Amino acid sequence: MARIIAVANQKGGVGKTTTAVNLAAALAATPKRVLLVDLDAQGNATMGSGIDKHDLAASSCDVLLEEQHADTAIVKTPEGYDLLPGNTDLTAAEIELMDEEGREQRLKRALEPLRGRYDFIIIDCPPALSLLTLTARTAADSVLVPMQCEYYALEGLSALIRTIDALKGKLNPELEIEGVLRTMFDVRNNLANAVSAELVAHFGDKVFRTIVPRNVRLAEAPSHGQSIVGYDRGSRGAVAYLGLAGEVLRRQREREQAARTSNGESKAMNDTAGTAA
Repeated sequence: MARIIAVANQKGGVGKTTTAVNLAAALAATPKRVLLVDLDAQGNATMGSGIDKHDLAASSCDVLLEEQHADTAIVKTPEGYDLLPGNTDLTAAEIELMDEEGREQRLKRALEPLRGRYDFIIIDCPPALSLLTLTARTAADSVLVPMQCEYYALEGLSALIRTIDALKGKLNPELEIEGVLRTMFDVRNNLANAVSAELVAHFGDKVFRTIVPRNVRLAEAPSHGQSIVGYDRGSRGAVAYLGLAGEVLRRQREREQAARTSNGESKAMNDTAGTAA
């Protein structure tokens, strides 16, 4: 059963799409069965996956409007993961859904039949608190938050956490924070180091150990329609995202182990109760 991770930050320019594409590619290289969902009208995750956003037979817009089933819109990428592509049509979809009842559940309903086919479903969200972002968080099991280590980022992260808490109370009680990822990091920047230390002190193990550095090769990869893993696997950016994939996999194994232990304890208690009766 796939774990659905929404890659989201209400602030733009923090490496959100870069993280979604490269995490999908890194997980696919492990190898895991991965679906990347482009829910951003800019369509950058689609282009960065080597798929032309201007030449789509179907897209995530059609799926949200329930004009297509998700599996008919999915395309295979050159790097081995599947993609539910997106483009500017998503802006129109958001407007059309505005007055629809149950609009927040559209993506959740669309992805539910696919969960058995994948190990991970990664959703690239728009850089805003919009209906599209809301549908992504309603469908997701967790939210992965990329952020730059700068002053305003801390305030933005606090606002994001408040939004997630509010969403848990109304639409998705199981939603949790997958982790906070430090991106575009420059170790020579004293402010970045100070903010990084504050993040770790406040959020503890919710902060990924992986730190994504500023890296020229990482910035070049999207223009070639590739992830950094496909473009230059030996670069610092690729090493970072492969490390992030390793952390995501480790956390998933720990969750599965905890669930098995909990189920075993529950069964033992029920057996004991039955014997006593």
